[in-house]
Amino acid sequence: MPRRHDPERRQRIIDAAIRVVAEKGIAGLSHRTAAAEADVPLGSTTYHFATLDELLVAALRQANEGFAEVIAARGGLTDPRSDLAAELAGWIGEWLAGDRTGVELEYELYLAALRRPALRPVAAEWAEGVAALLARRTDPVTARALVAVIDGICLQVLLTETPYDEDYAREVLRRVTG
Repeated sequence: MPRRHDPERRQRIIDAAIRVVAEKGIAGLSHRTAAAEADVPLGSTTYHFATLDELLVAALRQANEGFAEVIAARGGLTDPRSDLAAELAGWIGEWLAGDRTGVELEYELYLAALRRPALRPVAAEWAEGVAALLARRTDPVTARALVAVIDGICLQVLLTETPYDEDYAREVLRRVTG
């Protein structure tokens, strides 16, 4: 029987893994659950991703693109006259106002790096990438501090289920930027 050509299969498996993690958490993800969700044979998941960590790395990389897309869409970093704190507070608000499940998923994958060393480089890429964007408008140390503040604000909103307060975020970010 000839092999079926399916160039989108790898991407469908990643998308399926993200849906599984969104619904059941990382503990609910296995090659079997990803295969079932993607409607592909189990062997396809292990062919494309030898380990579950490889699949999680691909899922985290894709999830990280969500925040990058919000940043790119706003474009506020390109104008040196714009209020950086206001731009950042707006980004956070836009990101948190979107699909909350997606934001929670991104942080679940991001924080999974605490226990899964294979995810750490991808989590670091995200933080370094955002810091590099921010360093266009400020110094590298302040840029890293801003990333930490953004993470803290987002985690507090997600964990406490309190509404995002853009005025508060803008003030805190303004204090960090000096």
